Amino acid sequence: MQYNFDGYAFDTGTRELRRGAELISIAPQVFDLLEYLIRNRDRVVTKDELIDAIWNGRAVSDAAVTTRLNVARSAIGDSGNEQGLIRTLPRRGFRFVAAVNEVEQHAAADEMAASSRALADEPATIDSESDQDVAAGAARADGKPAPRLSILVLPLTSIGGGPEQAAFAAGVTENLITDLSRTGLTFIVARRKPHSHTGEAIDIRQAGRDANARYVLEGSLQRSGDRLRVNVQLTYVETGRHVWADRFEKQVVDPFDLQDEIAWRLAPLVATQVVLNEARRAERLMFPGPGDLIVQGMASLCDGLTPRSAVVARGFFERALAIDNRYTVALAGLANVDVNACFSLLTDDTAATLSRAEANVVKALSLTPNNAHAHFVLGGVYALTHRVDQAIAAYETAIALDHSRTSALGCIGFAKCFIGRTAEAEAHILEALRLCPHHVDAYYMKYFMGEALIYLAEDARAADWLRRSIETNRNLPRAHFALAAALGLLGIEDEATRAAQEGLSINPGFTIRRLQASNFSNNPVYLTGLDRLITGLRLAGVPEG
Repeated sequence: MQYNFDGYAFDTGTRELRRGAELISIAPQVFDLLEYLIRNRDRVVTKDELIDAIWNGRAVSDAAVTTRLNVARSAIGDSGNEQGLIRTLPRRGFRFVAAVNEVEQHAAADEMAASSRALADEPATIDSESDQDVAAGAARADGKPAPRLSILVLPLTSIGGGPEQAAFAAGVTENLITDLSRTGLTFIVARRKPHSHTGEAIDIRQAGRDANARYVLEGSLQRSGDRLRVNVQLTYVETGRHVWADRFEKQVVDPFDLQDEIAWRLAPLVATQVVLNEARRAERLMFPGPGDLIVQGMASLCDGLTPRSAVVARGFFERALAIDNRYTVALAGLANVDVNACFSLLTDDTAATLSRAEANVVKALSLTPNNAHAHFVLGGVYALTHRVDQAIAAYETAIALDHSRTSALGCIGFAKCFIGRTAEAEAHILEALRLCPHHVDAYYMKYFMGEALIYLAEDARAADWLRRSIETNRNLPRAHFALAAALGLLGIEDEATRAAQEGLSINPGFTIRRLQASNFSNNPVYLTGLDRLITGLRLAGVPEG
């Protein structure tokens, strides 16, 4: 059954929530809660009834119920203050009050097929016999293909430790599912562990096929004293191969904080790997659809922003938008390319480029107000256009919508440099790196730290951080130029010159004139720090332009 209300389509068959053409990520438990309220919209649902239906009668605090209700409201553009769609009746319960139009499943399917679907599986031609075999092998018996970015999350296995550690592992799994849903990039298709006979290993590929998922995430937790080891693997169902794995250890201090930190670390890494794998798959398609183009655009930016990657990413997003200009992910992606092109000094027309970026990201948010990535990009637009207070608010909104978007913390730190609060940057950046040290944007965070330290005249520390940024990812030109400046200020001229040449090999158009003309801030404290940077660049031999 599909329920249509207030511009949203809530499909219980595909377990999808959409606003127009946009697929809205939603945690399985939140989906179940919404479904229960919608199905029983003719009456008030009590809190106890909701707990029985959604939490299977487990002991749940009022705060937990309120949190889930607020997430449900946020997903459909409602809030606890407005209560335009989900109303709380004090001491009585809750009721879904929006006008709902029910559409039978076959009619809903026809309607869905007629609409544009970003990041969904539109027909595409595969250009090799092997790809045809693989695709056929992954299809379900009913012939329905798995959604492109769909993940089956299996409960993390607790190795030893007894019931307490098992409960901890279950909490991590729930948090991970929630945070993966919040990334806006992945579609969580199930959360329950598939059945197997005692002593038999679970067939991961079969479990993925049964759940109609393209990927399966599994893992384990093992504790020794106050150390906790986490192992996770991401399997591509079509081939059965591991496309990514990670292992790390954490100190156990506060169990609840640790559950959050594990989920925040894993969610962006898993989402990124799924996008990269889907982009590799899309490269082999003769006639890629909009979703194929979008994942290739996103993947183009994962290795760093160079003049070439900016052009490639822009091309993919523009081709997707040429098919339908309402794809939120493509609009935000195109805006992100423009923001980074301006910050990386890849253009002389900064004002017009940022104006275009703002128009695209505002349009994206008009279509999907709760898109965390769009709020993140909007923060970048504000930060580079003398609106740092609004930038910080936008970054904080992105974090609230997607707790795993830890790089927004680093962006808040660097944005404060523009208003003369450079000394505050370090704490924000270190927190971002602590929460997710291997985030795809970690190299950017290290660069932020390095340049901020140049502003503070801590050139030796700056050079250390900038080297670490370049070791993580060499494809950020500004990291090379900042390293050249730090080394120039330290009097290490030969190495400074080499660093400048490395930067110019990636971005030949970088000049001191472009940096001076960027006009990202007129704050006198910031301008003093910028003058130090420019002095170092001159010592390293960077062209004036």
